[in-house]
Amino acid sequence: MPAGSQMSNSSSFNEFLLLAFANTRELQLLHFSLFLGIYLAALLGNGLIITAVTCDHRLHTPMYFFLLNLSVLDLGTISTTVPKSMANSLSNTRAISYSGCDAQVFLFVFLFSAEYCLLTVMAYDRYIAICKPLHYGTLMGPRACVKMAAAVWASGFLNALMHTANTFSIPLCQGNVVDQFFCEIPQILKLSCSDSNLREAGLLVVGACLVFGCFIFIVLSYVQIFTVVLRMPSEQGRHKAFSMCLPHLAVVSLFVSTDLFAYLKPPSLSSPALDLVVAVLYSVVPPTLNPLIYSMRNKELKDALRKVISWTFFSRGNIAIALHK
Repeated sequence: MPAGSQMSNSSSFNEFLLLAFANTRELQLLHFSLFLGIYLAALLGNGLIITAVTCDHRLHTPMYFFLLNLSVLDLGTISTTVPKSMANSLSNTRAISYSGCDAQVFLFVFLFSAEYCLLTVMAYDRYIAICKPLHYGTLMGPRACVKMAAAVWASGFLNALMHTANTFSIPLCQGNVVDQFFCEIPQILKLSCSDSNLREAGLLVVGACLVFGCFIFIVLSYVQIFTVVLRMPSEQGRHKAFSMCLPHLAVVSLFVSTDLFAYLKPPSLSSPALDLVVAVLYSVVPPTLNPLIYSMRNKELKDALRKVISWTFFSRGNIAIALHK
């Protein structure tokens, strides 16, 4: 019996089946262990940055305020996809409930969109700091930063709301098997009854224009930044400016390159194995590496992280001594 006669629309079933990483128990446990290690590394790295920025008053500046938001978004992004995949491997199942899939799509698009908008705002912050330093206090005051952060989160929310509502309003009659380790919109649309959907095409065009606009803004910002930096007479000033910009530029490059490859690769290259690898690259790798990238060449942040780590171990040591007594 064809899939279309089994399921006339999306309300005909109450769960989706995700792509399994492996079929044997040993490989399932290996997948669980690898994802657990990656997830704990992401939690530790982003958690330390959030704690350091919150607790160290020297980091209460616009640049670190936006970095704190980035770490929160990274934690949310990786927590939306990885724990469910780990739980499925551990319990030897592929199922995710219909409402769980709906929530996963919404949260992933929300956090992912907000992160891209935030990276654009962070490029603007660096542009003002380097190209218009005399106006930095005015243009990047506390109220302005809060408004920008609110706009970032609101943009992600609205984008996710539109895409999620549209995706789950389309009748699905090609089964309920999602060829990905999490609920991803392109994979769900493959289950639709029609080959094309005008509403989704319209939303994709709007989203593409937004992405392209942000990308052009980031590129133009850095063209002007590097123009100013290369004209600086002081080598120390150039080094400080590059130290401020290079981590952000590396994060943007990682984010954009994995996204472009995921969504713009030729259909001839598409295969379940490659799609799986690409999905891991753009959904799991950036949230894990971002804390490392930002802390590598940032002396202020490294000092704050050392204080947090030493304070944590010192407090635990005192508690252990007190309990022992």
